[in-house]
Amino acid sequence: MSHDKDPSEDKGSDRGTPDGVDEALTQGFGHHRSGRLKEDEAISILRQSWYAQPMTAKGRFWPGGGIGALAAAVAWAWPAEALSAEAPAPLNLDIPIRCTPGETCWIIKYVDLDPTPGRLDYRCGRLSDDGHKGTDFAIRDLAVMRTGVDVLAAAAGTVVGTRDGMRDVNVGRIGGPEALKGKDCGNGVRIRHADDWSIQYCHMRKGSVAVKTGDKVTTGQHLGLVGLSGKTDFPHVHITVTHGKKVVDPFVGTGRREDCALGEKPLWKPDVLKQLVYRSVYLYNAGFAAAKPKVNAVRNGRHQEKVLSREAPALVLWVDTFWPRPGDELSFHITAPDGKTILRYRQVLKHKEARGFYFAGVRNKAKSWPAGVYRGEVRLVRENGLDGREEYSTTREVTLR
Repeated sequence: MSHDKDPSEDKGSDRGTPDGVDEALTQGFGHHRSGRLKEDEAISILRQSWYAQPMTAKGRFWPGGGIGALAAAVAWAWPAEALSAEAPAPLNLDIPIRCTPGETCWIIKYVDLDPTPGRLDYRCGRLSDDGHKGTDFAIRDLAVMRTGVDVLAAAAGTVVGTRDGMRDVNVGRIGGPEALKGKDCGNGVRIRHADDWSIQYCHMRKGSVAVKTGDKVTTGQHLGLVGLSGKTDFPHVHITVTHGKKVVDPFVGTGRREDCALGEKPLWKPDVLKQLVYRSVYLYNAGFAAAKPKVNAVRNGRHQEKVLSREAPALVLWVDTFWPRPGDELSFHITAPDGKTILRYRQVLKHKEARGFYFAGVRNKAKSWPAGVYRGEVRLVRENGLDGREEYSTTREVTLR
């Protein structure tokens, strides 16, 4: 197995990034003034945490490398204090993106509930960043982003601010967070709801914002498209829910009696909540390649072919993951059309990652591969997960002809 490096992600760690303040815009999104703030102003004070750690691993027949695991998300700078049980009735949220959770989108960041340095999601896992104040729904890759994935209003309300016009680009390729000049949210929309609730949607695609300040929106209404604008290095939509000036985790709602669990009144609709199953690691993308795959190419939508040539120099099974960690056992298995195993490789991971890309394969030792369908399975086993032993797998097929 090898572990390839994305040069766009090798920017080091900057978890101590200071708070950024969005500049005032014509439409009010990100409005901030020095001195006293009026309660009815549209305010977006943004904070960003950066998480990056390298990883290296030896491959089966290619030399191993390292990958910088960046996971960036936008957060509000207001304190994430818990709301009392007597707070107004919570929102009733629909999913804010048109997708099938666990298949075409994945929640890869939750609100950080740890008030001290560190990170803690609502299940007492680590799927967050220090100071992260929102929920991130990621899509597969840039190719999917270019086809267009709708961002939807999670609840009815009034648009109080928008921004558009920022380009879709990995923040690491434009000089880092400083180049954004405080506009960490990128292209986005803020909607005010009843009883002083509001939701901000961030990282939308350039030119896609479909609403304007003052518009009344309904639940499920199209707001724009998922993008790569602002302080991020992967396509996703980030939502921050606030009540007054307090950040609220939609999985906790207005309070809870038991730690490491859902709140008594989570904000998601019951049918939506059933779809948003917590997973501590995601094997979110996988496929076959005819040679050593490059992580940049994979994350740009390549190596999704269903048919390869029988003369391919190698048959390589790859996987892209969120949140692998030390001690996880990752295995690759490829079977030929006749059912015989042509690759079985297993390795225990040694380093913590926010995002990791891995592959293993076999070379073509003959003039051509036998024709037919080849099947691959990638499996990850975590012995000490939140619920004990956890096992995840994904399968792919490719036809050689």
